Amino acid sequence: MTMGPDLLSLSIVCPPPGEGGIEVRPIVNGRDFLAGVSFPGRVGGLRYLGVGPRYLLGRAGPLHAAMTPHEVRLAWSGCGVEECCGALYVTVRRDGDYVVWAGWRDLANQAFDLPELRFAADQYEAEVLRAVEDRGWEWPAGVVARLLEAGLRERGDWLARWECELEDVWASRLTEPDRISVLLRHPPSRADTDLPWAQFLMTFPISADAPSEQAEHLAGLLTAGDPRATAELCGGYNPEQLGYPWP
Repeated sequence: MTMGPDLLSLSIVCPPPGEGGIEVRPIVNGRDFLAGVSFPGRVGGLRYLGVGPRYLLGRAGPLHAAMTPHEVRLAWSGCGVEECCGALYVTVRRDGDYVVWAGWRDLANQAFDLPELRFAADQYEAEVLRAVEDRGWEWPAGVVARLLEAGLRERGDWLARWECELEDVWASRLTEPDRISVLLRHPPSRADTDLPWAQFLMTFPISADAPSEQAEHLAGLLTAGDPRATAELCGGYNPEQLGYPWP
């Protein structure tokens, strides 16, 4: 008897604001794949929580398959520190008419193993594209954060004069659904990690204006001058050596 290919569906779980994070949960052959994963020797009732759609379902997101294998984080658990509570990774690759999920790993579960999954490439890519186009999970601050980050990254040299780099732009639907945060690093990441560096955080409230207008306005504010002058020092390694003492 010949077994057919596995069937993938991507479910976006979106609790009410303040009641949980947004998850992408892979449904394989009609069942919640993450819910069915067992944890040998694990205690405390921890379960896998799906990674958020902003990472997993971006326009050039990691779920898209190519001939060159690449690893994708599908889920996390517990405190979020992978070595402590775990995170589920899979290697995704294209194999002819199929997309293969294999090479499963979880740093917190060394005895961990899952079977290889083989999806028909046409069905798989169609489902990934459908999920990418589904933006129903986004809330206003999330849209502003996405548009602002895209706009700032298009201005490739806007931070070069300040010796900074853009690390992240995000909004938390769980803790601050009406605010966005911008994280910068000075100087940019480099191989020599023993040198001092600093992280700067800026937060902005979101209004009822159109998200595109807010993103354009915030981009103008951020690029008008040295962002370190108004940002909050939030992390780093010996930042006082760069002239930024801890408050």
